[in-house]
Parts: sequence; structure tokens; C-alpha cells
Amino acid sequence: MRLHAPLAAFGGEAIDSHGVTRDFPAQSMLTGLLANALGWTRNMREAHQRLQDRIVFGFLHEVEPLHGRATDYQTAQLAKSDRAWTTSGTASGRDGGAKSYIGAHQRWRDYRLDLRLSGVLRLDSQDAAPTLDDLAHALRRPARPLFIGRKPCLPSASIFAGWVEAEDAREALRRAAPAGLQEFRALWPESEGMEGANRTFDLTDEPAVLILASDFAVGCKIRAFPTRSGRNRPADPSCGRD
Repeated sequence: MRLHAPLAAFGGEAIDSHGVTRDFPAQSMLTGLLANALGWTRNMREAHQRLQDRIVFGFLHEVEPLHGRATDYQTAQLAKSDRAWTTSGTASGRDGGAKSYIGAHQRWRDYRLDLRLSGVLRLDSQDAAPTLDDLAHALRRPARPLFIGRKPCLPSASIFAGWVEAEDAREALRRAAPAGLQEFRALWPESEGMEGANRTFDLTDEPAVLILASDFAVGCKIRAFPTRSGRNRPADPSCGRD
């Protein structure tokens, strides 16, 4: 896989009206991206969850250090009578007194600039649908326009970048790395190999992964921090379609 874009957004833990971005995509975002390419709709939640449960992936940054981050400052003047449609198909009203609507509504959305990621992806239960061939065809000829995180984030290159054969995601990522790349960071599941990992910390709502740098020699290991239900983040059909 190849994620190249002038702007990209990988949503992290949002605080108030600040939509932050991570350095790597989450499993749920990849699920939404692939489902969008397949032409799936938001109400196909069980299909989204089955696909997400099968995804094993890894990514590396082709350029280090990163080009930076931009923050989009957005405002909207809303009245108490204004209503909005939600993803559940119902209209949402507004509470509060008249003074609550004197000032404009504000929010901030972060973006990565000039993103250049190389990645690999496989599916467990390879005989189940969709197959890797189905995903490859959908990425080459998507049912709808694709974007990397939010709708303004249009890819600047084909997301499907060919096939790699390897024993695990870590080795596949090494083989997919651009020639001559020396200093970089990479991410892949802990279950795919731990060589080079030397630091542990928690990443909310994600499966255990590894992040490494400098030709996979130095890096850090990330373990899953479970949600209150004890499970990782469920598939969200809106991911990749913000």
C-alpha cells in the first residue's frame, strides 16, 4: 500500500473541539478506507467488523523528519433552532439558554503535511470475502472517491502499490521499504515480530503494535490499552469518510 497525500489525518483521542492526528493510520481507518473502495454503506456494521478483525498491517514513513502539521481553524454561527442530522439518521437538537449562542462555535482539525507512507496489509482467514484480490481491485477501481482520513485529504498516488510475499508483516514491510531508506519509523503488530523493540507504552483503543526507527534497529513497543469493555476499538463505518 502507498499513502501519499498533500494533507492527511489519522484521528487520535479528541479533546473537546480539537481533532488531533496521529503519525500512523489506525486499524479502524483502514477498514473504512477499504469499505469505501468496495462501495459498502454505513449500515453494514457487521461486515465492517468482520473485515477489521481480519486486517493485519504495517506502515513506515518514507521521509523523516515529518514535514509537520497544520491546524484548520473552523467557525460556525449556530442558533438554538438549528438542527443537524446524525449518522444514526435522526435530527439532533440543541440545549442551553440564549447566551449560549452569542459566540461562534469553534473547532480545530489537525492534518499531516506531505504524507508519504509505505505499507503492507494482509487478511486473516484468506478464503473469506472480501479477499486480497477483491481489495486490490477495489483500490485500483474504487466504487467511490477515496481520501486519507478526511474528505479534503485526497491521495496523490495510487493506494495499491503491488504485491509482497513474506513470512510476516514485519518482513513484508522491510521488503516494501523504498531503496536507500535509512532513518525512518515503522509500525506493525507485536505478534508479527519484536526484534529491535526496546520501549513500552500504552496506545488507547489499538491492538498491540511496534514502532521502530533507523532500519528497524531502534524503536519502541506499544501495547494495547483496553477500553472499558475490555475490547479494542470496534469498527466504525464512518472512519475514512469524515
